[in-house]
This record gives sequence, C-alpha cells and structure tokens, in this order.
Amino acid sequence: MFSRRSAALLLAVAVLLMAGCASRPVNPPVTEIHLDKGYRWVNRPQKELGADSLVILTFSGGGTRAAAFSYGVLEVLRNTQVEGPKGQKGRLIDFVDVITGVSGGSFTALAYGLYGDKLFDDYEQRFLKRNVQGEIITRTFSPANWGSLAYGTYGRSELAADLYDEILFNGATYADLERGSGPLITVMATDISTGSRVGFTQPMFDGMCADLSAVRLSRAAASSSAVPLVLSPVTINNYGGTCNYKDPPWVTVAADPKNPARPAARAMKRLEEMQSFENGKERPYIHLVDGGLADNLGMRAVLEVLEEFEAVRSRGMKTPLDNMKRIIVIVVNSLSSPKTSWDTSERPPGSIEILIKATGVPIDRYSYESVELLRDIVARWDMMRMVRESPAFDVTKDPSLKSLINAPSTDLYAIDVSFPRLQDKDEFDYLNDLPTSFVLSPEAVDRLRAAAGKILLDSPDFKRLLQNVGAKIVTPPQ
Repeated sequence: MFSRRSAALLLAVAVLLMAGCASRPVNPPVTEIHLDKGYRWVNRPQKELGADSLVILTFSGGGTRAAAFSYGVLEVLRNTQVEGPKGQKGRLIDFVDVITGVSGGSFTALAYGLYGDKLFDDYEQRFLKRNVQGEIITRTFSPANWGSLAYGTYGRSELAADLYDEILFNGATYADLERGSGPLITVMATDISTGSRVGFTQPMFDGMCADLSAVRLSRAAASSSAVPLVLSPVTINNYGGTCNYKDPPWVTVAADPKNPARPAARAMKRLEEMQSFENGKERPYIHLVDGGLADNLGMRAVLEVLEEFEAVRSRGMKTPLDNMKRIIVIVVNSLSSPKTSWDTSERPPGSIEILIKATGVPIDRYSYESVELLRDIVARWDMMRMVRESPAFDVTKDPSLKSLINAPSTDLYAIDVSFPRLQDKDEFDYLNDLPTSFVLSPEAVDRLRAAAGKILLDSPDFKRLLQNVGAKIVTPPQ
C-alpha cells in the first residue's frame, strides 16, 4: 500500500504531466474557392529573367544528406552567372520557377522560399551542421513533454515541428511564402490511409476546403519527413465538400476517350486520389507521413503537369504553358544505396534490417522509374517535333496525324544530379555510404555540397541547354 507521501508525489507528477498537455494546431477552413488568391503557381510574380522558360528543381528525400546535397545545387546556381546571346546577364538561381521538396529536401526548399539569398548566410549552422536528430530525441525523452506526448494529439512530429520553428523557420506560415517573390515551393507528404501524395499548395488544399495560408512551414516539413514508427503522423483537418469546389477544366479534355492523343492516365489517376479528399464527412482528418513513401523525388507532380499539358494541347486548347519555349527539370537525387554483406553469410539479416530494406528498395525503384518516365516524355516530344518538321508530313493525306500539329513544341530538358554521375569513384563510395538521418559530420555536409555543384556543371544535358539557348557561364563558382 502506498504511503501518503508516495500518493502525494504520484498526484503531483500526474498534475504536472496533465498540465504539460498540448494539442496539435488546427488548420482553418475556407467557405469559397478563390483562384486568384492563395499560394498557387498562377499567382506567383512573373520573372523578368527567362520569361519564356519554366525551370523546375526537384529535391529528393534523404535526411540531412538530401538537405545538404540540394543546398549545394542552390549554391552553384546562385554563384554562377550566365550571359545570353544579346549580352544579358543573370544568375542561374534567378531563373528558377518551382522547387518541389520531399523529406530532407523539403527543408532546403522551404527555407530558400522563405529567406531567398539570406539562406546562404547561416543555413549551415542553423540546420545542416546541427544535430537535429539528437535534439528531437532529447525533447522526446524530456519529462516536460511526456504529458503532451502521452495524452494529447500532440505527437512526436508536432514536437519536431516546434523545434524546426525555433532553429529554422521562426514561426513562418504559407502566408509569408505567398507574400514573397521567390519560386513556388511544393512540399510533398503521404496520406497514410490511401498512399496518395499531398502537396502543400493551395490547389491541393482547395479539394479539402482548407486554408493553407495559416499552416506553419515547420508543420509542412514535419509532415514530409515523418518517417513511420520513428515519428508520428501529422494530422490536418479536412473540410471537403463545404466550399463548392469544382474539378479543374483540363479534366474534361484529358478524360475524353475521343481525344486523338492518349488520355492523361497518370493525371486522371491523380484526380481520383484527390477526389477522395473531397468528402470531409467521411474523412474529417488526414494523417500525413514521410513524402518519400509516395514520391521520394518530388517528380510525380511534374510528370502529371507535363501529361496534362500534352493532352490539352492535342485538342488545340490553350494552357498556361503555351508561351514556354523550354521546360527545364533539374532532378536533385541524393539517393544512396549502401552495400551490405548479407549475401556472404548463411545467417539472414534481422527483422529491423529487413524492415528498413523492405521500405527502401521500392522507394529506390520508384525513383528510378520517375526519372525514366521524364526521359520518355522528352523523347516523345522530340519525336513528334521531328515528324511535324519532316518534309513528308502531310496532315491532309492522313487526318489521324492532326493531333501532332497541336502537340507541344516546347523543348524539354531532364538534368540528372545524382551520386552515380560523379566521375570520382572514391567520392561516390563515400557519399553513397552516408546514412539517412538528421545528423551528419561537417565534412560530410561540405562534400555533399561540393559534389552537387560539380555534378550539375559537368552534366552533358546542362551544357547542351546552355549551348541551345546561346548562353555561356561568365562567372563560374569558386
């Protein structure tokens, strides 16, 4: 039997724990959709540089390894100035229109969208060279947080989001990104119930009748990097069905079976996924985990946009991309595949090792497929252009070729920035063995940054792009 002193002590501890309870932030609803408001690509400021080009960066997942590797690409883009055929000059970074980020890559993407050039002043110290993982663990096991973690809706990812606010985002929300003049930043998470991608942009939140502007950037980053079992899902409120939301206009065209071009099947599948969010009565809460489970490269949205563009253009209808002479996609992929010694031993690997590998292998193969699909689109558009420009092309003799007249004439570039592109085998081996965690040595961070810049500048596709637009590098990075 407890003594009075023990009972009083237990009561005091219980009161302390309950007093420390916290609940998750609740994202607010919208009652009506306004396409001219919110964080959308169509509402972003027009860039004077490269007005006829769309430049997209995709930052993969991979913890601090991904954050540092993607940061290295931003550094080289910032420090590299090019001169056009008419003598006009500009930094490469000023041509970027869209950045997608997943997991570790989401931190670099969001931080650049928020701070712009100021990011380069202290991002290394504030995040890259900090033991973020250790700080999350310390807070998780701190008695001050036990009440919140045990009794409330405030999970480990909410605790992590608060830390990200303190060390990097300073409480900024998507309203802050909307007011800025930088590229559109799209952070990806995964809906754990359906496996669908959830992108943190207002068009995605329109289907949920939710207002993105009040959502903190730290919660988006926490959602995108919420590794299952290690961190808790991030929960957002779904008000779908309460704001008269309508599907985008391209849907009718893309789904038309009479369309002479192949219907945008991938985009239509994505539409089905998004429609599942439109029933807030049956799905009032959406639970988000690491974006890498659905798309570790942040590439699926890009592929869908290109497919929508092609389908709508095939019908001769106008699109927001019609004035683009070229679309450049720079895929920044920090995927690593450390070697194992499993096949040299009769004893099989343990359960934890198998779980990690079983999660990673499908993600790796899915990432490879995404890059190949992009290259397939490049090849298809090039082939259609060659047919149109051929002297033998005569639509009057074969009306079935009419869709080729309206097919995209845009030049599409796929530039791969990944570890296998390194010429130095020793450096590849070093980077390929780096773990997926939120703590790396300062040396590893610096080598990742340097490798990213070198791979980009050495890329044959990148050099071909500069040659085709008549540009040359006039101030290469030191």
